[in-house]
Amino acid sequence: MSAREEILQRVRAGLGKRDAAARRAAAEACLSDPARGPQPRMASDLVARFADKARSLASSVEQVGDMAAVPAAVARYLTAQGLPPQAVATGDVAGLDWAGAGLEVAARVAVDADRTGISGCFCAIAETGTLMLLSGPRTPASVSLLPETHIAVVPVGRLVATMEDAFALLRAERGALPRAVNFISGPSRTGDIEQTIVLGAHGPCRVHLILCGETS
Repeated sequence: MSAREEILQRVRAGLGKRDAAARRAAAEACLSDPARGPQPRMASDLVARFADKARSLASSVEQVGDMAAVPAAVARYLTAQGLPPQAVATGDVAGLDWAGAGLEVAARVAVDADRTGISGCFCAIAETGTLMLLSGPRTPASVSLLPETHIAVVPVGRLVATMEDAFALLRAERGALPRAVNFISGPSRTGDIEQTIVLGAHGPCRVHLILCGETS
């Protein structure tokens, strides 16, 4: 045994780390079933909690009965904001009847000229009014980040209570993390200049959420 190996063996013994296999098994068990810290008590109505928190973050919220009603809701919002009836969309919502609502919607990545981006979401977190979006071939992150207006379709069945619940759902349904996980809590904002809040400094200046589905 070399002097280096002898020293490391003494260190391992002193730290109680002789059984590497047992330590590895313990680490893997911890990762597969992580312990949760303290969490807030919340009412059972996650939809109301999510909508209230989202509005407090300067998002606007509308609820419709089903996915078929989403294009008309988007058209109403664009008209109310004085925005043109064109948008870019992620693939998970591109199949809706946009043309039937008088909208021109293209399923592709966003570019500088796009003023409105429409996306779905992996899930939404009632505790904080936050969207959880996963990047992928059909869900490019640019659609929610580059245009000045972001409209997100949020099925009420994809609402979870806490951030821990969101990550548990991600592990259960996807296993591995995608290239990017984006959390969106209202419009982009900064207070860097004289502590004055400015919306849209680093992303969309408007976020509109369409909650889709009936509440129980």
